[in-house]
Amino acid sequence: MHSHLLPGLDDGVTSLDETLTCLRQLADWGIRKVITTPHVSRDWYPTSSAAIQQGLADVRALIAEHQLPITIDAAAEYLLDDFFLDLLNKGDLLSFGDKRYLLVETGWSAPPFQLADILFRIQTRGYVPVLAHPERYKYYHTDRDALANLRETGCLFQLNWMSLSGRYGSQVEKQARFLLQQQWVDFIGSDLHRPGDLKAMARLLNAKDLAMLEQQPLLNTMSLG
Repeated sequence: MHSHLLPGLDDGVTSLDETLTCLRQLADWGIRKVITTPHVSRDWYPTSSAAIQQGLADVRALIAEHQLPITIDAAAEYLLDDFFLDLLNKGDLLSFGDKRYLLVETGWSAPPFQLADILFRIQTRGYVPVLAHPERYKYYHTDRDALANLRETGCLFQLNWMSLSGRYGSQVEKQARFLLQQQWVDFIGSDLHRPGDLKAMARLLNAKDLAMLEQQPLLNTMSLG
């Protein structure tokens, strides 16, 4: 889960050929289901749910054409901005799994001022918030208590696969290992954007961190219908 494989919707793949390259490699690794999650935000990617569903239909047709042993669903990675709050109020959000997991991200410079309130509003609408790649937010590197508080409110965490292979630098890798040590990882996600990311992902397949991941109470294989 967590990838950017619908062409032209965000900063992910730019063509169906790139999508095909990524899906073929995932299938070769034994992955049988993908939940792709385009960015949605007011300033950068104000993508509609309808556009995401159309992109999903195109990729499903691609999978059928090439007879890949893999299935794909789509949700979104929502930036917690005013646009998100509008969509939340309208009930126009794409979640995944039977528990209605909702993938969200915060800004790179600082979290939303009323983050706890936003997460509460998400929950009262019947969704389970999942914070994308908490290891990548620098403001949590020095405030791990804030991460603990988020978990206490019922917010789940999704770790980026490539964070463990040094893709985003040593500090992010260190924070990723801390999350594993605390057993605070609920989902492992690729955050796959383009074929060039596959090499960094492959480094994890033979790493000792794979054993640590297997010890986490991961929800990837549970209730993701």
